[in-house]
Amino acid sequence: MRQPLPHDNVTPLDDSTRPKKQQVADMFDRIAKRYDLMNRFLSARIDLYWRKKAIAHLQQSAPKRVLDVATGTADLSLLAYRMLKPEQIIGIDISEGMLQIGREKVQQRQLDQHIQLLYGDAETIKAPDKSFDAVMVAFGVRNFENLQAGLSEMLRVLKPGGQLVVLEFATPRNGFFRRLYNGYMKDWAPRLAQQLNTDGQAYAYLNRSSNAFPDREAFVTLLHEAGYTNATFKPLTFGICCLYTATRPY
Repeated sequence: MRQPLPHDNVTPLDDSTRPKKQQVADMFDRIAKRYDLMNRFLSARIDLYWRKKAIAHLQQSAPKRVLDVATGTADLSLLAYRMLKPEQIIGIDISEGMLQIGREKVQQRQLDQHIQLLYGDAETIKAPDKSFDAVMVAFGVRNFENLQAGLSEMLRVLKPGGQLVVLEFATPRNGFFRRLYNGYMKDWAPRLAQQLNTDGQAYAYLNRSSNAFPDREAFVTLLHEAGYTNATFKPLTFGICCLYTATRPY
């Protein structure tokens, strides 16, 4: 078993003895019904642009079988189908509440034959070795209970030459934007969440886990240590988000 990173110990509830994985699943179950609304509202819809940038990276390789880890309400899966038209997308998540919302969206678009959403854990993916042409994760890796184990497991299910794309929040390098972003995430986002009748604690956790996450060069190093090649990062929107890309070697 790989030793956890300091980031892995950041949990939604400081006073709970339950494992991080269970706390994260319970948290997303609670906020599932208002998750999409909060995403659009708190990010001013910039999160849609970030997702498009991530999927655009996969267009040249034209993957036929795609795994969407921590799929949530299937936003990334739905966009990936629209932009890539793969034969199959499988989305996995540990929150049944989020998966239920995602399945409703998939059914509304009559994409059941192309997108399948399943309960699943990034650290124990129920798929054979070398089964996917691409793996994608949007704002999910910071929730892994063991980040290094999750990275290794995603590498395992990638085909040789397959692409990994990861979107994750980052800490802006510019001092002004860092103070502005930290103030917004620490104070305003939880307050806005409470005013919109959702879980303010969840957005306080988002801020703590984002600040603790090993972003930019540190995450690229973890990708290389897990066995990926050509790992890179690209800051987006003043550095509040990063797009990471990597490849499974042949």
